[in-house]
Amino acid sequence: MTSSFVRLCLLGALLSGLNMSIAADKAADKAVDPVVKKSDSGICHDKTSPSFANTKKFTAFASVDECVKSGGKLPAGQPAAAAAAAPIVKKSDSGICHDSKSTSYDRTKKFTEFKTVDECLKSGGKLPK
Repeated sequence: MTSSFVRLCLLGALLSGLNMSIAADKAADKAVDPVVKKSDSGICHDKTSPSFANTKKFTAFASVDECVKSGGKLPAGQPAAAAAAAPIVKKSDSGICHDSKSTSYDRTKKFTEFKTVDECLKSGGKLPK
């Protein structure tokens, strides 16, 4: 009878240790979760996005703004507050000012951000041909 009691105690201790290990793993997973995930398809998902948890292959970012500046896009139907984080005018490395109507806007990945086309032009930028 003593042997059975010892086995039960050891089993209880083992299970308790296992539960603690699982809890620690979950806490570590939460600590590693990024604020924003840019999917392989280039869409920036923050924690409010329905696709955030499903996005497994991604690049992590500290903010939506950082993600968008890296060339990411906002998900369809993203609230206006997040859209405000997107740059309005992009001055490419070659000095061309692209607003959101430009055919090259989405393809422009390396840029300096401006609030208006006039600001971009005053900085030495040019309009696209």
